[in-house]
Amino acid sequence: MVIRVEEYTLKIEFFITDSKKNPVLEFINKLEKKDQVKIFGSLKSIQELGFETPRVEFRQIDGKLWEIKIRTSSGGYRIFYVTVSREQMILLHAYQKKSQKTPKKEIVVALKRLKVVLEDENNKS
Repeated sequence: MVIRVEEYTLKIEFFITDSKKNPVLEFINKLEKKDQVKIFGSLKSIQELGFETPRVEFRQIDGKLWEIKIRTSSGGYRIFYVTVSREQMILLHAYQKKSQKTPKKEIVVALKRLKVVLEDENNKS
């Protein structure tokens, strides 16, 4: 009997603003080292294992806008993303979870960036 394991690779990219800033990476780099390690480790696992990554949750927010939930000893972090193809995820916005409900202002930022990404994708086709 032969069991074939298909290798899964998801390309994760970061949203870049018109002024060439990388807001998600900048947010992560300002965190304590232990939280950076946990978040980058989770992202690496997502790249390798896709949506079956252990200890990470995914939740749909609105249409094509989704979030990754990552817990650390310092608390919870959320990263909004969009998948533009089966193999490509773009990280749009990140913040530290401080309340039960997702703050509206965080969703608004993510939705604005999502709109830019989708317009760019439509212009490519």
